[in-house]
Amino acid sequence: MTQTEPQTHAAESATPVVAAVPRINITMFCSTQVTSATMKQVVIDRRMARAHVDIREGSIMAAAQAYSQATTPDVLVLETEGHRDQVLSELSQLAQVCDPSTKVILIGHVNDVILYRELIRQGLSEYLVAPVHQLQVIDAISSLFNEPGADPIGRIVAFIGAKGGVGSSTIAHNVATLASGEYQVDTIVTDLDLAFGTAGLNFNQDPAHGIAEAIASSDRIDQTMLERLLTKCNDRLNLLSAPAQVEKSLGIEDDTLEPIIDAIRSSAPLIILDIPNLWTVWSKQLLMGADDVIITSTPDLASLRNTKNIFDFLTAARPNDKAPLVVLNQVGVQKRPEIPVAEFSKAIGVEPTVVIPFDAHVFGTAATNGQMLAEVGPKSKAAEQVAVLGQLLIGKNPDVPQTKGGSALAKLFPMLRKK
Repeated sequence: MTQTEPQTHAAESATPVVAAVPRINITMFCSTQVTSATMKQVVIDRRMARAHVDIREGSIMAAAQAYSQATTPDVLVLETEGHRDQVLSELSQLAQVCDPSTKVILIGHVNDVILYRELIRQGLSEYLVAPVHQLQVIDAISSLFNEPGADPIGRIVAFIGAKGGVGSSTIAHNVATLASGEYQVDTIVTDLDLAFGTAGLNFNQDPAHGIAEAIASSDRIDQTMLERLLTKCNDRLNLLSAPAQVEKSLGIEDDTLEPIIDAIRSSAPLIILDIPNLWTVWSKQLLMGADDVIITSTPDLASLRNTKNIFDFLTAARPNDKAPLVVLNQVGVQKRPEIPVAEFSKAIGVEPTVVIPFDAHVFGTAATNGQMLAEVGPKSKAAEQVAVLGQLLIGKNPDVPQTKGGSALAKLFPMLRKK
């Protein structure tokens, strides 16, 4: 068993980011039904998609017996209901059959500082006090594979329109500008609409490189290459633009984007994914893997249907994440029949996070001049609503780092915290 020092992670947003677990083998031994049920929820979480997990009944001695003639996995998650002396005795027996590279996380039922100190001294990777939450377990596993001193993992906010032309890209780009400007958060906008992406136009940029080159070299993407492909819009905002060319038929393979997104996540605290209105394997993977999802809709029947379908799918597929936020855009177009906001909300089963009124002058001028809404109409209702959305996503003080919970002792023993 190897010892891993507890780590704290700085977060640029109000919502902590739990990193995905790498491709490893994990075996979990559960002695109670409550913990077993929790582990079953852990397995289906999006952050565990790469790992292979085996859930078994039993405690520490069951694991010692199981691996007396077998190789231990990368990570062992064990539950014990024993007291201090029993736990230490059983772990000593497990250590005799446990591979030195195996990391062990113990879920115990006693909140004992002496036990904790002895466990860490003996090389236990982490000790959690039952009952545990799904994300607590996932974060504990993920943290074991973070390199000491590594930068915090970036937070991904994915924007998608319920249909074409609803203004999803415009909202995404305005939120990115707000984050990098008013909130001073380093931000990368990734435009994934290869043929018709508008990020270059909206930011008034004509980049020579972008996402197409990253896709073509996804098997060797690294920080150096990524820096070369990014276009600097301001001190804290970079753009990975789409080529916006129709001469070539550019496609995205199902697993092409994974190394690219991994590289981007380690380059900035906030990543805005501008996803086109496509329902493909890769677009679903990006939506399911995002920390936050924004669905932009308009008050018409097709948008209502599509919004509900996307919302329901993602809510079911991401049980440990916040539900997607819904932006109702282009509301109040003169002489256009619309579904009232109250009826729209009732039909999709959730209130829109913001309702953005249609403003032909502000939106038209911004699109024509390559400007943001706050530049064209800073006091307009549209700009105000985008600011509300940005504040909800970024937090009131995104430029002030926030830890995920302090030291391991403080998490284990709340009675030791200063009052």
